[in-house]
Amino acid sequence: MVGRERKELAEQAGDVPVQSGRWRQRMRDWLTALGLAVALALLIRIFALEAYRIPSPSMEQTLLVGDFVLVSKLHYGPRMPMSLGLPFTAWYVPGVALPYLRLPGFTEIRRGDVIVFNYPVETGPIDRKTHYIKRVVGLPGDTLWIRDNVVYVNGRPFPDPDLMQQRWMLQLRPGARLSPDSLRALGARNVSRSAYRAGLLFFDATVAVARHIAHLSAVDTLRPYSAAALLQGAAARKARREEDRGPIYIPGRGDTLYLTPRTWPFYRELLIRFEGHQIYPRPDGTFLIDGRPGRFCVIRQDYYFVMGDNRDNSLDSRAWGLVPADHVVGKALLVYLSWDPEQHRIRWDRLFRPVR
Repeated sequence: MVGRERKELAEQAGDVPVQSGRWRQRMRDWLTALGLAVALALLIRIFALEAYRIPSPSMEQTLLVGDFVLVSKLHYGPRMPMSLGLPFTAWYVPGVALPYLRLPGFTEIRRGDVIVFNYPVETGPIDRKTHYIKRVVGLPGDTLWIRDNVVYVNGRPFPDPDLMQQRWMLQLRPGARLSPDSLRALGARNVSRSAYRAGLLFFDATVAVARHIAHLSAVDTLRPYSAAALLQGAAARKARREEDRGPIYIPGRGDTLYLTPRTWPFYRELLIRFEGHQIYPRPDGTFLIDGRPGRFCVIRQDYYFVMGDNRDNSLDSRAWGLVPADHVVGKALLVYLSWDPEQHRIRWDRLFRPVR
């Protein structure tokens, strides 16, 4: 009996290293699988696809607040990291900037594409700047005008997106009534009344909704919002100059820009921040460019003019200038999830909707 018990104890003692070895092997397998999953997710995020959430109404009604958008980096070519830092975090090594490099894509940026890009106005590493999403209106080599709320590209009106939203002014017929609730029921948003003119209402809506409202019997006139239309004399002319823009030439790689006192304010940030020139205007109308007098600058990369589909509620190229090519992240493909922050529910009708 004693010998048998000793044998069983010895066998049990011998099992300990076997079980320990199996446990360590399983841990190594799990860690390997976890490492491969993290590496695969990182590679997909850098080279193929990335998800973003829409935080503002600047693209309504095309994209709504709470939409989760899948963005392709393969279309225009994956952009290599431009800073050193921890993946999936905001931490990076200050003062270390990697050169701009983009792998080949299978398409060029086209007029009308909805793109995600890093906000050019911010400072710091390009790929660490805040992500914005807008629609491309002007390409390198285009000349753009904005007149009476209409965008012209190379002399032709830019086709408005189907769900583009803008501000409208509605004047009621004398004695007629139209409640804000009735306008909201027809699809109008942000309805308000004028405090200075009787029967004048303002609201945001798509062109389709505005056309439907225009046929109401109570409506006298309906037109796009314009601050100049509400003013008179010098104030109206000043407002018109601020609303209208152009002609604006959108430069591309290899172009030579001719600087004048009129064009200098628009291209100033582009030439100094993104092209790396040192430029100072001179009293005689010429410029000191990189230490030499002149008027010409050669452009090193492409630029794009972008606008939000919610035209009167969007900070875009009209406010802060052009988007450099090295700031472009990718093309918005589809809404894979949508959460209504006001109703606290999923918008089921928007799931897997293509971005057009």
